[in-house]
Amino acid sequence: MFLLPITDWDNAYANAPNIPNGDQWPARWAAMAQAFRERMVSQGRAQLDQVYGAGSRQRFDLFWPACEAKGLVVVVHGGFWMRFDKSMWSHLAAGCVEMGFAVAVPSYTLCPEVRIRDISREIAQAIVQTAARVAGPIHLVGHSAGGHLVTRMVTTTTPLPEEVGARIGETLSISGLHDLRPLMRTTLNTTLKIDETEALEESPALLQPRTGVRLTCWVGASERAEFIRQNALLGNVWTGLGAGTRVVEEPDRHHFDVVEGLLAPSSPLLTCLLQDDGSAGLKNTRSPLAFYPANG
Repeated sequence: MFLLPITDWDNAYANAPNIPNGDQWPARWAAMAQAFRERMVSQGRAQLDQVYGAGSRQRFDLFWPACEAKGLVVVVHGGFWMRFDKSMWSHLAAGCVEMGFAVAVPSYTLCPEVRIRDISREIAQAIVQTAARVAGPIHLVGHSAGGHLVTRMVTTTTPLPEEVGARIGETLSISGLHDLRPLMRTTLNTTLKIDETEALEESPALLQPRTGVRLTCWVGASERAEFIRQNALLGNVWTGLGAGTRVVEEPDRHHFDVVEGLLAPSSPLLTCLLQDDGSAGLKNTRSPLAFYPANG
């Protein structure tokens, strides 16, 4: 099949205009997040606005399970590195908390106040601070720009210290942006200010994975073609570089509802994120999810 060149790069990465009632989703997320926070606070299982750096947005919320934590999950939000904060996404901790994991949801400084490379360092700081509070394995999950940020953490040029990086089990990128170069062609770059040097240094698809990385790249099958391509790209490249990878296209999901698998403990998405080893696969799912199994 011959693919025609992309002529409208803004439309290629535009989600809200191409999803029914796309402009209504942020209010929905905010309401769900607030309800979850209020419930966790009432149960004494939330530590809000914890500091991990000097910046005003360098804060994280930490949610605790009812039992002793099995480990830590860090949920990194998207928004093209220029929108949103942790308060919109608290509810994405629900499934992991119910499964016995502590969950950290950080904010970070947004572009254009900083560059994407600076945000990568901030997320590393947040992971270090939360890892100091929670023992056990660390699982990383990020959506859209957050997918970029969590996969950046498991490259050989990661800003994470070795002792923290060694604790990372699964990394799950949901609709992640793994090659920054196409975004240089969009009007988003007026704010992002990505240049060739930063694209080469910060694009996970152009970097080497750390030894032993286990990665799942997950996308909705109804998403924009560029997000589906970016999803497959990282799994393909990192498989060739020795990482254990899966590439999943979930049927009947778009860019805004694909994260909802994080809400349900029984979902295939959460199973991938919280599995204990690289062999669990998706054998228990009823959905026809295509994936490449982990190496070995």
